[in-house]
Amino acid sequence: MQLKRLRIAQLRRFQQPLELADLEPGINLITGPNESGKSTLVRAIRAAFFERHRSGRVTDLQPYGDSSAAPEVELEFCWQDQAWHLSKRFLARKRCDLRIHSIDCLDSEASSEALNGDEAEERLAELLGFSHPGRGASKAEHWGIPGLLWIEQGAGHELRDAVEHAGHHLHTALGSELGEVASSSGDAILQAVETQKKALLTAATNRPSGEYKAQQQALAEHRQALTELDARISTYRDQVDRLATLRQQHVEDRRAKPWEVLRAQQQAAQAQLDQVEQWQQAQANDTRQHTQIQRQIELLRSQLKGLEQQRDTLEQRQAAEQKARERLASLSARGPALAETLAHAQTDYQAARERARQARQQQQRRHQRQTLAQLERQRQALADHLKQAHQVQADLLAQRQQLQQERIDPRQLEELRGAEQARSELEIRRQAIATRVRFELEPRRQLRLGAATLADSGEELLLEPAELLIPGIGRLRIIPGGEDLSALAREHQRLSERIDALRAQLRVADLAAAEARAISAQILAARIQANQERLNSLAPEGVDLLAQQQQELQRQHAEISAALRATPESPQADAVSPLDLKQAEARLETAHQALKAAEQAQHAHQLALSTAQSEAHSSAAERQRLQTELEAPERQAQLQSLDRSLTDARAERQTIEQRIDARQQRIEAARPEILRQDVARFATSAEQSENAARARELELNRLESQLEALSAEGLEEQRGECQRACEQLARRVHALERRAQALSMLQTLLQQQRQALAQRLQAPLQTHINRYLSLLFPHAGLSVDEQLIPRQITRNGNAGAEREAIDSLSFGAREQLGLISRLAYADLLREAGRPTLIILDDALVHSDSHRRAQMKRILFDAAQRHQVLLFTCHPEHWRDLGAAPRELFTGQGD
Repeated sequence: MQLKRLRIAQLRRFQQPLELADLEPGINLITGPNESGKSTLVRAIRAAFFERHRSGRVTDLQPYGDSSAAPEVELEFCWQDQAWHLSKRFLARKRCDLRIHSIDCLDSEASSEALNGDEAEERLAELLGFSHPGRGASKAEHWGIPGLLWIEQGAGHELRDAVEHAGHHLHTALGSELGEVASSSGDAILQAVETQKKALLTAATNRPSGEYKAQQQALAEHRQALTELDARISTYRDQVDRLATLRQQHVEDRRAKPWEVLRAQQQAAQAQLDQVEQWQQAQANDTRQHTQIQRQIELLRSQLKGLEQQRDTLEQRQAAEQKARERLASLSARGPALAETLAHAQTDYQAARERARQARQQQQRRHQRQTLAQLERQRQALADHLKQAHQVQADLLAQRQQLQQERIDPRQLEELRGAEQARSELEIRRQAIATRVRFELEPRRQLRLGAATLADSGEELLLEPAELLIPGIGRLRIIPGGEDLSALAREHQRLSERIDALRAQLRVADLAAAEARAISAQILAARIQANQERLNSLAPEGVDLLAQQQQELQRQHAEISAALRATPESPQADAVSPLDLKQAEARLETAHQALKAAEQAQHAHQLALSTAQSEAHSSAAERQRLQTELEAPERQAQLQSLDRSLTDARAERQTIEQRIDARQQRIEAARPEILRQDVARFATSAEQSENAARARELELNRLESQLEALSAEGLEEQRGECQRACEQLARRVHALERRAQALSMLQTLLQQQRQALAQRLQAPLQTHINRYLSLLFPHAGLSVDEQLIPRQITRNGNAGAEREAIDSLSFGAREQLGLISRLAYADLLREAGRPTLIILDDALVHSDSHRRAQMKRILFDAAQRHQVLLFTCHPEHWRDLGAAPRELFTGQGD
């Protein structure tokens, strides 16, 4: 199939007709920037074939804002020595015309066939392999083979749905034998086997279901019941043996009563433990008494030691008293010298202070005079700035008032420009399509054309209907033709009215006056901007603040002048330099430091002298007190009493220690912790023995009742019946299992046979795929499933053959493999005698330069057998494709 010509009109952005003619049989490269209309052309081709001409769901084809437009598409293509001409109009004046000419595609016409409406659309659907929807707009599931071969923008990687929608046509292209595989009675057999298998096994996991599952569950329940009966019979026999044993133990318990012997042993052990606990109590009392006596001995020792330390303390006090007297004498001798040093320092400080005051005063007067001079200069400069600022401010006010008069609305001006230009273009179009009346009259002959008189020769343009008066003959009414002329006249009138309204709003006579006012306003705005910047430089914070600053400078000048007059002037004021002031201040600081050091020395001497006097007095008093205490008779009596008390306490401590040691030996020999364990052991054993006897008696009674009940149930007879039921269910489950296995095996064999047949029938498609794949991925393989959909690619990697699912590949790789598969489908369809046309709308945009170069080889090879329409906004990527680009110059598309 070769598309020869495409023409569209009133379709989306293409309000005016656009035609692509003389399309090549191989690759046709159609380029243009984004939104130049490439996708609109693809949409037009799809609408021409897929959409019903009477459909009302194709309003997206209308130009924006024009609900009265009737989108129209015309196609011319050749197929099997026939030229097909399709003309289709939508929404308004709907029609569909198809003409078929039996020609040589290049020679003259031989015979023709004409179809219209639904008949024409069904003929195209049968030819190309697609279908029309029953109602509504056409969708992807209706597009069939064209939907597979015509790749929409951004959908090159999506292949599965397109193959499924075209599956029937692809199977037909593979031959009638594949049709038998796809929809013959073999499917009915396979479906019957699968239905019978589903009655016994689940489809997903092959687990039992239906009767098979019910019989298995019944068998499991009976086997569980049989197991429970066996357990109950075994338990019955064990309980009979246990009953005999319990009867014998019960007789022995009633005869021996072992718990009474154990309780007697417990009482004897408790008596021994009570005796030992009395010894432990006496031992604790003696231990507390021993602790008290030990504390008393330590206290007596501490008191004796304190009395002995008083003599050593007396000697220390005598030495400290002598040392304090010597220090006091030394400090008293240094007093007169320190007082004299302090007096000299005070005199020097007063003299230095007076010299510094005078130097500082004269330095301040000189600084005030300098400040006054600086303030005077600042005041003069500020006055100049203020004067200039007032002038600039006045200029700004006048310019802004003038700007208000000259200002013009830029949007209205732009609208006026556009309206003037549109009216000029409209006038040119009117003149171009107006009816021209050229005349050449004989001398002294005249004609009347409307209100004009025609004479001699010339030409008149008729934009409106007019009457031509021919004297002696009659009148001719000339009506200019064309539907657009009246519309242009109305548009011309509308534009003229709008231009007049805009001129009135702008208060101008014409566009030139408006442009002049706009330029004048721009110049004024520039001057205002310059003056504003100058005003900002003169008064950054405003003219009022500048005036305030001038007043503040005047106030400071007055204050400093008053202060200068109030300061006395020294005769040597001009001779005082900053160096003299620094020297005077340095001398003052030196005198101050000397005075401070003398005062600190005097204060430290007074403090040390007071401290020495206090230490000497306190040392003498402490020495006298200690000496009096040591010579007192009460102290001697206290020493003797403490010695006697210490001797008595030591004797009593020794007696208690001997008694504690003897008693501890008896306690350790009795082993009280073992006696406590014996008491607990005998008590627990007695209780356990009595409880065990009581429990055996209860169990004996319970077993007797249970055995009487079990003997009445007939457990052996129940087990026999359950055993027979289990055997019958096992035979039925085995039969169902064999049937399920047989059905599974039959289904597997049928599927294997079906798969083997499908693989043989897929060989032609696989051959075409391998042809293109070897150019992109050498030594790679691409496998397809029963639905002819590529599933897996096999390539050589570092670890040998690597298999990857198509869906796991990158976007660009899936896009490349999708195009290869579509080209293979096209080859298959061509061999089957079906028409093919490849349309690629911005395909392979996600391919790198190396992969794109390989895909160009593939496209060029496919173009030897198929016509390819490649739409792209990147012509620089396809310069070496071997096809001359055709660029769209229509402006904005969709």
